[in-house]
Amino acid sequence: MERALAEKLTGWRRHLHTHPELSLQEAQTSAFVRARLDELGVPYVAGVGGHGVVATIARGSSNRSVGLRADMDALPIMETTGLAYASQTAGVMHACGHDGHTVSLLGAAALLMADPDWSGTVHLVFQPAEEGAGGARAMLADGLFERFPMERIFAYHNWPGLAAGTVAVHPGPVMAAGARLEFLIEGHAGHAALPHLARDPIVAAGHLLVGLQSVVSRTVDPLESGVVTIGMIQGGAAPNQIPREVRLRGTARNYSVKTRDLMDVAMRRVAAGVAAMCDVAITVDIHHGVGPTVNSAFEAELACDAVREAGLGLRRDLPPAMTGEDFGWMLQQKPGAYVWIGNGPADDGRELHNSSYDFNDAILPAAAGFLAGVARRSLREG
Repeated sequence: MERALAEKLTGWRRHLHTHPELSLQEAQTSAFVRARLDELGVPYVAGVGGHGVVATIARGSSNRSVGLRADMDALPIMETTGLAYASQTAGVMHACGHDGHTVSLLGAAALLMADPDWSGTVHLVFQPAEEGAGGARAMLADGLFERFPMERIFAYHNWPGLAAGTVAVHPGPVMAAGARLEFLIEGHAGHAALPHLARDPIVAAGHLLVGLQSVVSRTVDPLESGVVTIGMIQGGAAPNQIPREVRLRGTARNYSVKTRDLMDVAMRRVAAGVAAMCDVAITVDIHHGVGPTVNSAFEAELACDAVREAGLGLRRDLPPAMTGEDFGWMLQQKPGAYVWIGNGPADDGRELHNSSYDFNDAILPAAAGFLAGVARRSLREG
């Protein structure tokens, strides 16, 4: 990549970092993307699935097609980096690098526009609302794959802790399916000194919390993977009162529908047992969100070939992560691959979803080059 383009991409990325927008609110981010596409001379359709934008570059006589996707939204986190280009929106920051993903895709558009040696159609999918707000599903419901036909689709996520610019490609699962959990325990309030006259939801919550830890260890095949974590417990208003109710909230993660269903049954069974033991009522709400992100074998190999062709480092030995990714919905309808591109060291709080995180601008050429390269290779060899 020419130095002038790399510097331009860095400026674009830092602009987006300064002006982050939450899921479903990406109006200005979408406008910024459209303005940059206008500069590059790339036609697009706006308003796909909300603030989504789909740009299309077509040339030559080939009827082959491929999609590239990037996410655009930020997180409700107060930034603590102290950078000159830190977020100017209180309580909102790009703590996951979607600003870098968006600009990488713009960079891929610039590279493809400047390269006459390919033929076919590349659709550039700028997706809103990845952070739990269903942006991928909204775009799919708005006819993404019908309106913009593509044989396969690729995307990436920056990965702190992986050497900068190195690309990790998984042969199957990359990220997990996620579910939101809520357990409402309803008992009978009473005086703390007269517990025999109450039905204590706090005691029940303790048993439930411990019981849920057996769901993975005693239900899931040890060769499979699963996580159940309770991250919130709410209940009680006075130290000398037994409250009427306690609410527990958390998440469950896994890589397959079979494991998901087993865990669902086990969590409900544990809750029913605790309810009977403690003489309380427990309502269980399991809301399944994003499905697992699973690479198809052929597309994973295409991605590996593109990495080698670009002269980037390749890792194939990294395990998948239990984090979730909206791109999984797209991979359920189209073959494709989701790769990780190293963001460099993760020390000093530079992990994803950390208030000290920042996308590494030095990897923009590698990320844009990979996206453009895997598109060309897909059109040539798919």
